[in-house]
Amino acid sequence: MAPEDHEGATSLLQSFERRFLAARALPSFPWQSLEEKLKDPSGSELLLAILQRTVKHPVCVQHGPSVKYARCFLSKLIKKHEAVPTEPLDALYEALAEVLMTQESTQCHRSYLLPSGNSVTLSESTAIVSHGTTGLVTWDAALYLAEWAIENPAAFTDRTILELGSGAGLTGLAICKACCPRAYIFSDCHAQVLEQLRGNVLLNGFSLEPHTPIDAGSSKVTVAQLDWDEVTASQLSAFQADVVIAADVLYCWEMTLSLVRVLKMLEDCQRKSAPDVYVAYTIRSQDTGKLFIEELGQFPTCGPPFCHEEGLKTGLTLPLLL
Repeated sequence: MAPEDHEGATSLLQSFERRFLAARALPSFPWQSLEEKLKDPSGSELLLAILQRTVKHPVCVQHGPSVKYARCFLSKLIKKHEAVPTEPLDALYEALAEVLMTQESTQCHRSYLLPSGNSVTLSESTAIVSHGTTGLVTWDAALYLAEWAIENPAAFTDRTILELGSGAGLTGLAICKACCPRAYIFSDCHAQVLEQLRGNVLLNGFSLEPHTPIDAGSSKVTVAQLDWDEVTASQLSAFQADVVIAADVLYCWEMTLSLVRVLKMLEDCQRKSAPDVYVAYTIRSQDTGKLFIEELGQFPTCGPPFCHEEGLKTGLTLPLLL
């Protein structure tokens, strides 16, 4: 295989691996590039390699995506294989048969491979809205903020971080594994979200305070119940946060005003050392985004919002996590 062909195959394998483990939408996979590669004599080898880096990946075997997702992926992979005049690959059909015999669960997993070789694995609800909340799944802004943090570790290293609306926990777990904060406080208000969040923290090898961290140099991690409409200044002050982050929590004007209220309280109760604030959000409503920026303008010391507006609108892929 020519060097450029080998490089192309490696890139293709990585793309399939990362997208599958993260359970990204199937149309986002590089199917057209795969079709071109399958015309080569080594096409069958490539398919088997893709199978090993997706459905048979060690991370997937232990914590896989939903059964429906795996079934649809394998069906599409087989369809691409059958479109090329070549010997059938029994391994593909055997993998599909195994998936078809697996019972669907209400929980599934997404895994994100970090540049260090480590990974973040999340247990999520298979329903977008479950138990009256959207906090049981990972949203795109959490991915963007996690990637930004990985690229800017100095903003978080050896600092105490408070995350507002942690949801499934992707951003915080990525920061804990890649940026070495002194302490990390996950927070949310919904009981079901908090239960799953604690499970994800433990799933990724962290202990929860007041227990001793598993590794001596590990971040101190806590999960707190925090209702933005009821939290007091003294409760926020007790966190002594150097950094405050939030991802994809601006989806209506009520939530926007509640978030601004909390940020204002944090500024007032820590006026001598106001925390750095990073907010990532998808523009779902121009009015909501405008309201947030206007409200922030009343206390500029919190800094501008961190927003990947264009990337989220266009479905821009992430070079590190996807």
